[in-house]
Amino acid sequence: MAEITKVALDAMGGDNAPAEVVKGAVDALTREPHLFIFLVGQEEAVKNELNKYPYDRNRIEIVPASEVIEMAEPPVNAIRKKKDSSIVVGMKLVKEGKADAFVSAGSTGAVLVGGQVIVGRIKGVERPPLAPLFPTENGVSLLIDCGANVDARPSHLVQFAKMGSIYMEHVVGVKNPRVGIVNIGAEEEKGNALVKETFPLLKAEKSIHFIGSVEARDIPRGTADVIVCEAFAGNIILKLFEGVGNTLIRELKTGMMSNLRSKIGALLVKPALKNTLKKFDTAEYGGAPLLGLNGLVVKTHGSSKSKEISNTIVQCVTFKKQKINEKIKESIQAENTADE
Repeated sequence: MAEITKVALDAMGGDNAPAEVVKGAVDALTREPHLFIFLVGQEEAVKNELNKYPYDRNRIEIVPASEVIEMAEPPVNAIRKKKDSSIVVGMKLVKEGKADAFVSAGSTGAVLVGGQVIVGRIKGVERPPLAPLFPTENGVSLLIDCGANVDARPSHLVQFAKMGSIYMEHVVGVKNPRVGIVNIGAEEEKGNALVKETFPLLKAEKSIHFIGSVEARDIPRGTADVIVCEAFAGNIILKLFEGVGNTLIRELKTGMMSNLRSKIGALLVKPALKNTLKKFDTAEYGGAPLLGLNGLVVKTHGSSKSKEISNTIVQCVTFKKQKINEKIKESIQAENTADE
């Protein structure tokens, strides 16, 4: 019998909470039979949303949390002072082993701080990175780091590459994933000080399949399966990618509705276009896990609707099945043994 995955979901986090969060939770239960959800948040608000849907009452439990950490709050102070916030209460469920994962569309800063302070890092992990999947010509690639470590060191990027490779192989199913470092040119001597120092370390690392530098224009082509960078560059890449994608889709729809001929053409290509646009919809790929913690913490977009929330919850089931945390621990322990 398959093991149940228990997910603590921040019902109050994000621009569309609690309505879209609760809707996403109910949808995830219909998709994944071996799933239990703790909805963490203000009890009455969560109940009111749940009452809109038929659901199995044996598979959802409301965990009361009276406070909400707002997006603009300083993360460290918020985690320290708002002990009864949905983020803190949800992460404690993971820390105490009552939940396998915590999912939130709330404050990124609070999720990052709470993940390290409450859930805690795997011993030997220097910096946990945020690692989202995004669509490319060849399927998906993992961008690591996209928001957690703006001032990373070479050793951090090497660990990112290792953890990203483990994730791509065991969650996405890419054997021997290609690892590339973001750079301004293909030549090894190019780049800033961080890239120049990191490149030879990645090249010498036998546990990964390093292919060298990857320029920004090559990322959407799927040149590498794991894209390694510090969070400043990673966040710019991710948001530019999302912004350009959304703009192109809007312009395409506007153009197809501009006159009668284009409307007829749009009707003819609609099935193929729908499949293509779905492939490049970032909501299809769930949230960004904060890798390297003692439990799974996943951050979704603040603007997430129910589809992305649902996909993120289902993503947690795969994470548990593939024992990603255990594999990361083994990798870090092997690294520490080799250094002794």
